[in-house]
Amino acid sequence: MTVRETGGKRPFCPCRGASRQASVAGSFPPGSTSPSADPVPLGFVFRSRAKEEKVPTDKVTADLSKQPRDPQSPKGRPTPKRSEAQTQRRRASSAPTDRKAATKRQREARRADLARQREALASGDERYLPVRDKGPVRRFVRDFVDSRFCIAEYFLPLAVVILILSVIQVQNIQSISLLLWMGVIILIVIDSIGLSIRLKKQLRERFPDTPKRGAVAYGLMRTLQMRRLRLPKPQVKRGERP
Repeated sequence: MTVRETGGKRPFCPCRGASRQASVAGSFPPGSTSPSADPVPLGFVFRSRAKEEKVPTDKVTADLSKQPRDPQSPKGRPTPKRSEAQTQRRRASSAPTDRKAATKRQREARRADLARQREALASGDERYLPVRDKGPVRRFVRDFVDSRFCIAEYFLPLAVVILILSVIQVQNIQSISLLLWMGVIILIVIDSIGLSIRLKKQLRERFPDTPKRGAVAYGLMRTLQMRRLRLPKPQVKRGERP
């Protein structure tokens, strides 16, 4: 239809209006192609990342499979046979018996050690003496004490005599027992102080670089025992200097 036939007005064309609306709605500039001309597949927009992430995982798995397996690792070992499993169960059931046998052996070994220590205490053998009696310092202290007369070694017999006298219901005898008790205590203290001074001097001269901790106390405790009851047994006579 021409312009003249319509009275100078352009006739209405629905295609033109539709193309104009499409250009406005899609915000495409004039002269550009419409979205329908080059459609984008939905699979590209909504694609899953699982396929992309599988690639490095497969590579890591392949690298780990190439590493040598630790021989101590329990993985990959075959299942034990029934006979082997029964053998292991028998060993587990026999464990208490083995433990009892081991305890019995330890007890016997301890008894043997104690017997050797008793023999060493009687003979003075340094190899099997207890730890508190070992060493050249302790041996010298024993010899130093055993070679002298000490009042403290008669403390127990005197204590028994004084106790018997104190039981007697006589005023004079009880007074004598009290004086004897005080005199014995004073004499023991004086004798122990003199023995300590002389023993320290001898230890400094004979063992200048050897640890001497507890040696003097060890000697004083030995003086409180009677000579026949001392352990280890005395190895020197009275008056014989070590």
